[in-house]
Amino acid sequence: MALLDKPKLGFSSGKLPFGIHYSWVVIGILATVQIFASSISMAAGIMVPPLNDSEGAFGWSLGTIGVVIASYYMFGAIYAPMTGWLGDRYGSRWMLFAAAIMYLISMFLLGQVSEVWQFFLFFGVLLSLTQSLAMVPLMAAVSGWFRRHLGLGVGILWGAGGVGTGIMAPLMGGFIEVLGWQSTFMLIGGVGGGIMLAMVPFMRSKPADLGIQPYGARATDPPAILRDKTVDRLRQKVFNQHTRRTKPFWNLPLIHGLGCAGHGTILIYVIPMAFERGAFTSLAEAGIILTIISLVSVVSRIVTPIMAEMYGTRRMMAASLSIQAATVFMLFWSQEAWAFYLFAGVFGIGFGGEWTGYLVINRQYYGDGPMGTIYGWQTTGALTGHAVATALAGLVIYATGSFNAVMALSVGFSAVGVLVIALLDDTTHVLIPDWEDDLPPLEISGEAQLRPTAGAAGDDD
Repeated sequence: MALLDKPKLGFSSGKLPFGIHYSWVVIGILATVQIFASSISMAAGIMVPPLNDSEGAFGWSLGTIGVVIASYYMFGAIYAPMTGWLGDRYGSRWMLFAAAIMYLISMFLLGQVSEVWQFFLFFGVLLSLTQSLAMVPLMAAVSGWFRRHLGLGVGILWGAGGVGTGIMAPLMGGFIEVLGWQSTFMLIGGVGGGIMLAMVPFMRSKPADLGIQPYGARATDPPAILRDKTVDRLRQKVFNQHTRRTKPFWNLPLIHGLGCAGHGTILIYVIPMAFERGAFTSLAEAGIILTIISLVSVVSRIVTPIMAEMYGTRRMMAASLSIQAATVFMLFWSQEAWAFYLFAGVFGIGFGGEWTGYLVINRQYYGDGPMGTIYGWQTTGALTGHAVATALAGLVIYATGSFNAVMALSVGFSAVGVLVIALLDDTTHVLIPDWEDDLPPLEISGEAQLRPTAGAAGDDD
């Protein structure tokens, strides 16, 4: 059956304690996934000192490490549109299951690394696929759970991720110093993968799977519709055709790439920079830089999507990128631990707001269509920015021996991003309001059409 008015699983939001809507269960699941899946990449800088330590087990050059970390982002950029498409096609529940299995495998293998080629394969190729499965289709699925107040849901989701990264960075640094490289990644991988697997039975792709309305829906809104998979796939195809004809489809990945290039160089190289200047002797103490950035960013991660719905996403993105660029100048003169900590506190404000508004601006530009592919291409832009900036920064350090040149690159990337934001369309109206008019009247099992006739269930969907 193509259109169903009854719940598929006999499970409604009314069965949750205190009348809590199931969208918040989904937010809780995805926030937990973020803590493990995204924290490894966000805290990648914590891995650089032990890999670069000439007296340690690895002793690799910063250039070599930078190239491998860049490969992580580059492979992630390749995977993102694919995993976004897979999420739209098969649903976020299957994506969560795949991500959990891949997390267990890739983290276990990362713990066995002893050669550069192994680090490239296990971190660059496999762990990037894990993050792509966990982040792109799952984050894109959030839009469908909120008819209104999407900014609140997205803000809470990204804010929880910031707390997770803030905890994970010094924890991972301390574990590496105390337990060693192998035990650290096997422990984190086992705990994280196990928790992710345990949450799979509770994950749902959309409210219609439970026969309920999205959060914030009103009595006058159209009812939840559970469509046949063939119908969903055709809708996905037509919707994506329309989005590709708009300028933001191409500009947003570029902006995301420039913004991530701006903060990516900081996240990877600020700790090696602090070590070179003698500000720290302990990896755990240096990891507090990333902790401060992450914890301060929690505020802007929560506030930015909410304010984006109220005042426009373009303004919030431009303000965040401007703060991100301006605060990097502090690093040119930072020599002591307190100076790096102070920088982290200010930088975290811009960092948290730069990349948390994309799910909101997608809703503003494209309405309620399937967002996995769109968000996948934006993630491709982001990870390409990370890859280019990481590799380029490594080459600059190799050529000049100076971290200040890398900081200048960061400022430049963020500044150009602000200029591109000015080229975006206004967000006060949907750019493709009539995309459903191009849906073909396809019969499914002889009883329901892809575009329902007037008066049919879901006529206003």
